[in-house]
Amino acid sequence: MSLNWLEEELKRLKGENLYRKRILREGLKDFCSNDYLGLKDHPRVVERSLKVLKEEGLGSGASQLVSGYTKHHRELEETLARFKGTPSCVLFGSGYMANVGTIPLLAGEGDLILSDELNHASLIDGCRLSKASRVVFRHRDYEQVENFLKRERHRFGRVLLVSDGVFSMDGDMADLKALSDLADRFDCILYIDDAHGTGTVGRGKGTLEELGLEWKENIVLMGTLSKALGSYGAFVCGSEELTEYLVNKARSLIFTTSLPPAVCAGAVESVRIIEENPEMVSKLRKLSERIYLQLKELPVEVKFSGTPIIPLIVGEERKAVEIAGRLREEGILLQAIRYPTVPRGTARLRMTVSLRYEEEDIELLLEKLSSLLRE
Repeated sequence: MSLNWLEEELKRLKGENLYRKRILREGLKDFCSNDYLGLKDHPRVVERSLKVLKEEGLGSGASQLVSGYTKHHRELEETLARFKGTPSCVLFGSGYMANVGTIPLLAGEGDLILSDELNHASLIDGCRLSKASRVVFRHRDYEQVENFLKRERHRFGRVLLVSDGVFSMDGDMADLKALSDLADRFDCILYIDDAHGTGTVGRGKGTLEELGLEWKENIVLMGTLSKALGSYGAFVCGSEELTEYLVNKARSLIFTTSLPPAVCAGAVESVRIIEENPEMVSKLRKLSERIYLQLKELPVEVKFSGTPIIPLIVGEERKAVEIAGRLREEGILLQAIRYPTVPRGTARLRMTVSLRYEEEDIELLLEKLSSLLRE
């Protein structure tokens, strides 16, 4: 079969200002990285990673169930379980793999999944891969969830409530108190993707800690190593029975090579740094607040919910792409986020705050943004 249709599809994407291409970040000041705490090149993280790299080599060599599970993997799992306040933890190759591997195992045929409409794409795909019935509820509308469960809970076996902890595009937080209460009242499992909450809220321990909640057996916590922890990979925390089940059944864990040991060692060091220096998290919050107060003076809608994700809502896809392109010409990387990542008409420049920023970096960004937006 001919692939000529690909050319037409690419033309359509370009015509709708939805065409994407990778940008080399070298030579650009990066204002959209998820390295919130600046740990990816922290001297202690690099030193620990290099030490293990020299001892173990570059790759792990096999899947976890063959020969790719080392003392460094186990140490990281034990560290994360303690950090998150859960009995157990299991590693995955990425956040995407964790979500698509875990969610279909928690709810299947005859079960129900209730999912926030602004959940990350990996959560959406994990729900789609399940054979469970699926209901998407309005963003943070927990009254809608409650009303549905009152009417329909009796029709299903297991029920899974799925939500981001910190939503990646707007930076707002789920009301996990409300969701946890609903999970308890209606006998549900609560699945929290805390990729952007880990390291940024709750003394770095995440959204549950931020909201004063403790882990319970009906809560499944997923998180990533690739954002505030500055490493790569992901994890799922919960009961010992849960992680044992995932090791035996999660296809995205079983049938893929495990994380490199050096990556695991670096992530362990990142967690230790956060535990030893919880003031890093409060410093990030204060810096985010200050930058927001400066950004909101610009002629554009700016959202802020207390996390380091600050979207500048432009609206039109074309306009967002044009501004991002002009900023690159000025040496600034601030990516345009468009449909289908966000709803149509809400294209944005998604800024993320990092402790890596120097004062002159922030001043340069504000100066160039102000000039472009007013122009």
